[in-house]
Amino acid sequence: MSMLESFRIRSFRYQWGADSFATWASEMETLLLGWYVLVDTGSPFLVGLVGALRFGGTLLAPLYGVAADRFDRRRLLVGLRLFQGVQAGAVAILALASLLEPWHAFAISGIGGLVRNGENVVRQSLIADTVPRSTLMNAMSLSRLTMDGAKMAGSLAGAALLSRLGMGPAYAAVTACYLASAAFALGIASPTPESSPAATKPGSPTLQVESPFATLRSGFGYMRHQPAIVAIMFLAFLVNLTVFPLTNGLMPVVARDAFAFGPGGLALLLTAVSLGALAGSLALAAFARAPRPERTMLASIVLWHALLLVFTQVSRPDALWPALLVLAVYGAATSGAMVTMSAVLLGTADVAFRGRVMGVRMMAVYGLPLGLLLGGYLSERFGVHHAMSTLAVLGLFLTALACLRWPALLRGTAPSSPTLRPTPLYT
Repeated sequence: MSMLESFRIRSFRYQWGADSFATWASEMETLLLGWYVLVDTGSPFLVGLVGALRFGGTLLAPLYGVAADRFDRRRLLVGLRLFQGVQAGAVAILALASLLEPWHAFAISGIGGLVRNGENVVRQSLIADTVPRSTLMNAMSLSRLTMDGAKMAGSLAGAALLSRLGMGPAYAAVTACYLASAAFALGIASPTPESSPAATKPGSPTLQVESPFATLRSGFGYMRHQPAIVAIMFLAFLVNLTVFPLTNGLMPVVARDAFAFGPGGLALLLTAVSLGALAGSLALAAFARAPRPERTMLASIVLWHALLLVFTQVSRPDALWPALLVLAVYGAATSGAMVTMSAVLLGTADVAFRGRVMGVRMMAVYGLPLGLLLGGYLSERFGVHHAMSTLAVLGLFLTALACLRWPALLRGTAPSSPTLRPTPLYT
């Protein structure tokens, strides 16, 4: 398989562009809001809080999955990206008018959190809808590669715009990226009748949509009988709780307290992570058909936590280059874990349940705000090094428990599940 196999599919090319712009915008927002709150309030805990609010919609993620299984996913994605553009435009106007206050940052993060998870559910479901299953790992690797490159560009652009032009122009750029993403998303193909979750066999009676709550119940019933899906859901929650807080909210605290950096130094740390993740995604795209992806996923999770522990030892001004190297490998471990996790989950889930499975998967993101709050509290009370060490040890302990609970993860094969015919969305 060619490393760029998925780019032969026209719809995937458009989604690649749309997701790139959206990730640029999201990463710029994370940096801009985090730094703004840190400078204005001086509180690491509030930095963790504003980051946590960006994931406030996780409890609604199963309902987003229901919507993704019942409606046109392409139109949903376009609408969500347009909403994000309007929201970013509101922040830009407030900043340009010198009316922006910390409570605006919390409000915007909270509202954006209601949209963010729905956008992720629809985006990943669309990839699985529009590429063949044989190229799914390659597509997910390239998608992750897109996100990693965009994270790097977004962090650098956000820091540069903030330093040179200020908050208002920086958020105007965020708005433009979201609108460009919506425009690219118009080129994504809607699922064909054969792959649509609403598809039925020829000769089926007239379709009648079941109630949303019945749709949701059938999805939970399906997942409950799939041990492979349950195991991955646990691991997804785990990494969001313990290792993602560093790069999704607490890095401004590390930059200031451990390295005495400003916005430029913060962007440098985030860029190191993104470069490593970029390399990891490239490697996975090139070896997309490597056997035993579950074993790769588990090994990456263990390495990820171990590197967080190492980073606590080298995160000081006189060890900048070792710290950057550790962050780069940390980024590669991130890709190894998340790409294989998504590919195994989407490949396991029946197409009729794909949206709901990814919706419940997004609930695992709820571990991130918990980790951000815990990390912010520990950083404020005991220091950022103590916070990172605590999260890393907790993650390694819970990973060991997962291996005991689902030993098939160690053997490199997904836990077997009983044969279960999916309950259709339409009867």
